[in-house]
Amino acid sequence: MASQPLLSIIITSYTTERINDIYELLDSIKAQAYPNIETIFVAERTQELIDRIGDYANRQRIPNLKLLFNDGEPGLSAARNVGVGEARGDIIAFIDDDVVLLPDWAEEIVKAYTDDSVIGVTGPASPLWEDESMSWFPEELYWIISCTAWCDWKETTEVRNAWGMNMSFRREAFEKAGNFIPRFGLCNSSRAKWADPPSEDVDLSLRAKSKTGKRIIYSPDAAVRHRVYAHRIKQRFVMQRAYSVGYQRRMIKRLYPDIKDGDRLLNQEHRLLKRILGRLFPDILKNLFVNPVIAWRKSWVTFTALTFVALGYYSHLLPNFKRKQAV
Repeated sequence: MASQPLLSIIITSYTTERINDIYELLDSIKAQAYPNIETIFVAERTQELIDRIGDYANRQRIPNLKLLFNDGEPGLSAARNVGVGEARGDIIAFIDDDVVLLPDWAEEIVKAYTDDSVIGVTGPASPLWEDESMSWFPEELYWIISCTAWCDWKETTEVRNAWGMNMSFRREAFEKAGNFIPRFGLCNSSRAKWADPPSEDVDLSLRAKSKTGKRIIYSPDAAVRHRVYAHRIKQRFVMQRAYSVGYQRRMIKRLYPDIKDGDRLLNQEHRLLKRILGRLFPDILKNLFVNPVIAWRKSWVTFTALTFVALGYYSHLLPNFKRKQAV
């Protein structure tokens, strides 16, 4: 790999409601210490996104930005595939449209690929709360808000899969394993069903590792901050997200039956459950009389999340359980 390989960063978005988040993200890309970057922005549903992003990029002199519109099959995976088709980089990264990159993010991503055994790199996402009063939310449940403190890894660690809000792969991964499967991942602007399709990031990660024989690693220094809006810690969102994650984990085992010990695929979920039982619950009990309001909030959200993960995971055993529709 060249000493300063081109890093292609792909961003997708479908709504102007996040326009300010996208502006902030573009500013954080411009501020990266690593110089050899191209940014590919793929819009869906509204041409206004292209127009406004293009105007902002011109005013702020955002370098090496390519604007694309996905007028084909809709959805996150399809839009990311459009970006992959236009990317020129040796390393292709994907970030959500509501994250902010730390200044050395790109440098740390590229540095991780100096190890030839690495096919993919992912990193931490810390919450950028809409309001600091939301910070009571338990770290063990940060997977609900697409953040990562639940994993508690301080060193570079080999992982099962990269996480879609902060992930990257060598171009080799797409050459050997193919692109994202369009029917996987979110396919529209809202979660139409509680049982979402299988996770596109998990699926591509497992295919890339299988086809290349290489590893995916978590780099604690390749960090982003992920915006968390208030509705994401409300009861309905927690129920829906937890059910969906449980359902998706069952789908992983169905998609990869050739891995004989299927439970190995869920090792990180098992470790997290042990942390919830061994650390979070005792912490709640300890603070029950010190700060009862926070203790109550943590207890209800934890019981709700665990209950709906289980419902999602075992939904195939409950034929009469009606999968609710999101409002």
